[in-house]
Amino acid sequence: MKHGKKYRESLTKYDPAKLYGIQEACKLVKDLHYAKFDETVELSVTLKLEKNQTVRDTLVFPHQFTAEKRVLVFCKEERIKEALDAGATYAGNVEYIDKVKGGWTDFDIAVATPDMMKDVGRLGMVLGRRGLMPNPKTGTVTNDIANAIGELKKGRTEFRADKTGVVHIPVGKVSMNEADTAENVTTFLAELNRKKPADAKTDFIRSVSLSSTMGPGVWIDFKEEA
Repeated sequence: MKHGKKYRESLTKYDPAKLYGIQEACKLVKDLHYAKFDETVELSVTLKLEKNQTVRDTLVFPHQFTAEKRVLVFCKEERIKEALDAGATYAGNVEYIDKVKGGWTDFDIAVATPDMMKDVGRLGMVLGRRGLMPNPKTGTVTNDIANAIGELKKGRTEFRADKTGVVHIPVGKVSMNEADTAENVTTFLAELNRKKPADAKTDFIRSVSLSSTMGPGVWIDFKEEA
């Protein structure tokens, strides 16, 4: 892949092969960014997973940086008011199931009560491809609608390892104080270690890098920070 002039210039401002501490890495990513918009800062963590292993969960960062999420709740008629009062953007059953079947996905997160999953499960072709399918593992299939929406409104973020064992997750914006971004990074790495499969190898985390949307990656010395 051929990179532009500004990207190549940014590579001369630091050592691309060096491992940096979290705080220093966050400052570097902020200093290296060159785009005119407020770039997202993303963490990429490569894990050592066996074929039958995966990592998937959610967390709430100590420092928020995203716009409020639009939440759709699939629920029975008698719980629609409860969902809307709790902060859902949309709530309902047949009406929204039909809309999603037609390709409508004007929302960021979908929550479903367990008694709706038989019907919601049939929306896999639409919701699954966009990573919007409610799942008990991420707390989005639940009878506790109010608590789920409350957590999501606070910025609960889902993370999961892809097929190659890499977890990509946004941890801040370049406009943020680097100390706040660093705390988000530290919080996520600690949570990731807690989700380590019981039979995973000792070198569960293989590498960690941090970058802005358009900028180069900075390698993090995660063992030193552990």
